[in-house]
Amino acid sequence: GLETIAPLVRSVEETPEPISTEVQGTIPSWIHGNLLRNGPGKFEFGNRHYNHWFDGMAMLHQFRISEGRVTYMSRFLHSDVYKKNSEQDRIVMSEFGTLALPDPCKNVFQRFLSRFEMIEPTDNASVNFVKYKGDYYVSTETNFMHRVDPENLETLEKVDWSKFVAVNGATAHPHYDPDGTSYNMGNSYGRKGALYNIIRVPPEKSEATETLHGAKVLCSIVPQHKSRPSYYHSFAMSENYVVFIEQPIKMDLLKIVTCRLRGRALCEGIYWDGGQDTVFHLVSKHTGEVSTVKYHTKAFATFHQINAFEEDGFLMIDLCCSDNGQAINNYLIQNLRKSGEALDEVYNSTGRAFPRRFVLPLHVTSQTAAGHNLNTRETCVKTDKDTVFCQHEDLHGDDLLEFGGLEFPQINYGRCNTKPYRYFYGCGFRHLVGDSLLKMDLKDKTFKLQRPAGALRWTPVTLVFTPHSRQRVVGCLQKRLLTSTDDLCLFRQVLDGRLPELGRANVPVNMPYGFHGIYEA
Repeated sequence: GLETIAPLVRSVEETPEPISTEVQGTIPSWIHGNLLRNGPGKFEFGNRHYNHWFDGMAMLHQFRISEGRVTYMSRFLHSDVYKKNSEQDRIVMSEFGTLALPDPCKNVFQRFLSRFEMIEPTDNASVNFVKYKGDYYVSTETNFMHRVDPENLETLEKVDWSKFVAVNGATAHPHYDPDGTSYNMGNSYGRKGALYNIIRVPPEKSEATETLHGAKVLCSIVPQHKSRPSYYHSFAMSENYVVFIEQPIKMDLLKIVTCRLRGRALCEGIYWDGGQDTVFHLVSKHTGEVSTVKYHTKAFATFHQINAFEEDGFLMIDLCCSDNGQAINNYLIQNLRKSGEALDEVYNSTGRAFPRRFVLPLHVTSQTAAGHNLNTRETCVKTDKDTVFCQHEDLHGDDLLEFGGLEFPQINYGRCNTKPYRYFYGCGFRHLVGDSLLKMDLKDKTFKLQRPAGALRWTPVTLVFTPHSRQRVVGCLQKRLLTSTDDLCLFRQVLDGRLPELGRANVPVNMPYGFHGIYEA
């Protein structure tokens, strides 16, 4: 059976001052920069514990690489929820999978009335590091972010999206144009139901104190079901289009707004409806116009896109897809701490994600004949006036099945985003967390493998460092399962696609398993 990964989801102490790491091999002296990571690092307060992996308090990590050496530091994000929980030594605010108990200092009547209040959105920004107008923020999927100092990881300022644009939240995966213009997506909720909104943030500040000033809603998209909009973790972007993927992971808004009244966690309002199609919506980045053509395909779930680009009148969208969208609810902390057959059962019920390509014809008009294939790569047929049904192309061979599929894909974003490309990286998933590093070659749909020996796991953060001369170096983190410590590993990309290891820096303190991060030279 699968080995336990319980050490990866336990609370750890922060390391607020930089410490040295033990370097094995060689860290190239020309690499100078910070690897910044984010993820949950504290799972209980007092005698109360969180239920879901996504609930843990955000811990920020910095690996500083300079002159062949690496230092490490970490700090808890000083969010409002972290400070309140710490002051009262209990879980004060509800999170995705945990419903906070009423304040014990209130009387019985006050506690009863509190059941009729809406859950306050959390500012526990534990998902990713992002940039807007040159500043660093940590983000989750509510309307709150925190501006942070990348040099010392101090929490600087809480920023509310809803003060600048009419949204109730935004993703932790924005996209960027070469000039620094940022794009994101967020939902808004009103009496008539939900809307999906495309957000654009200008690249520069007019004043030094600005945050999201100048942000605008580029357009709004009406859900297929206004009271049951889709959940989405990210979106795709090509040179000229934002692509929103409306998937059948649904949010039951009635259940969500009444979760406190019913004594249920927010996550119980999210469900998989495999009988619904997945729909691609195309939005012009220049005009904000939403294409009247909707591109349907059979139901799949996606959390992370790989890349999107335009070529010969088609829009290529590459993404990691699963035919089962129930994975979110499997990542309860009690599941991640299981062992033996119980852990195997959780893993076997979790859908696997595989890289796929959808090729969408851009020039579909009222004159386009129905029932004919519009795509020479994969079947793509106009089924009625404004609907095209698309089949996907697998971007892998059968050998990827052995490694549990692939997730957390990364490209060299600055060089390849919105452009044709050949390689991307990701984690193989023969466990509930990544256990191997894969380099995918789209030319022949093969991959190169880095699989650690013994009780080691790859974290989901895989980063392509800035090229120097003729060398390209890939950096990622490797988790030592038994001690919950990490190695920062550097690999040299060579012409035959292999990834020989250059060196690694062992961090001598416990670290939790994180979600996402960025590298900045």
